[in-house]
Amino acid sequence: MEAFVADLDLQSGASLPDARLVYQTYGTLNADRSNAILFPTRFGGTHEQNEWLINEGMALDPKRYFIIVPNMLGNGVSSSPSNTPDPHGRGAFPDITIYDNVRFQHRLITEALNIERFAMVVGWSMGAQQSFQWAALYPDMVPRLACLCGTAKTAEHNRVFLEALRAAIVADGAFADGFYEAPPLGGLRAVGRIYAGWAYSQDWYRARGYQALGFQTLDEYLTGYWDALYEQRDANNLMAMTWTWIHNDISANAVFDGDLEAALGAITARTLLMPCMTDLYFRTADNEAELQHLKDGRLVEIPSYWGHMSAAGQNEADTQFIDAQLKALLAEEA
Repeated sequence: MEAFVADLDLQSGASLPDARLVYQTYGTLNADRSNAILFPTRFGGTHEQNEWLINEGMALDPKRYFIIVPNMLGNGVSSSPSNTPDPHGRGAFPDITIYDNVRFQHRLITEALNIERFAMVVGWSMGAQQSFQWAALYPDMVPRLACLCGTAKTAEHNRVFLEALRAAIVADGAFADGFYEAPPLGGLRAVGRIYAGWAYSQDWYRARGYQALGFQTLDEYLTGYWDALYEQRDANNLMAMTWTWIHNDISANAVFDGDLEAALGAITARTLLMPCMTDLYFRTADNEAELQHLKDGRLVEIPSYWGHMSAAGQNEADTQFIDAQLKALLAEEA
């Protein structure tokens, strides 16, 4: 891992001094610096959770491409409430937007790595949000765009889920407005239980999909997967990332002044939108509405009952389907 460190001026007007953008690269940048692929991280994920899609023989082949995975601000690796010193850490961590993330990443790419144009930008979930923002703000740098299970603006139904997560954390008195002495475990477990009802589809539960993850019963799965996962998470980091997700809107900046159609219309990339047919967060209908405003876009639905997690690398059939679509996109002229 490497880190790009700089003072970061935020959309809110606040500043984050000595902000750290930690990133991991895979492969080698070629002589004309034309083989770079940007692959931002998703909610709660680090660069390690992106590695399922990076391998020899796959679309993101490190033998062929130079893949850059920047860790999103707030994820616990880049600058986050959990690793930022006072007075900006813990409950005082400033609000960070997708726009802030992408502008900081742009500095990394242009100032530190000296890359002027990518071969492709790809992301899943909150990584897709960042990818949309990249293509709208810097269209000359993004000839190909792949957005997996993500939208350019957070839908109201999606926000309802996110507000439930935040409410669960705040309802735990141990949270103490973000200045807790011990982790608010009750709130964190509640977050996991809420997430369990959204990440996978009703059809997945009907088929007892959790058995493919190694759990024989629903109770074992809820305890061994979701409780165990969220007991390890930092509550302030979750609050920071959910705030970013709630406020995702690639037009909410001075460039587009809230005009989402204009922001989508600014994207010149060959664009692949890949919702999953059973995703409960990012519905196919949301991507269909966005598609109307893209200059060169197409929509390919992931035919899976794994819901949002169809693009998480947990199901081999879904991984192969996604990889084939990305290979096709990379083979197109752009």
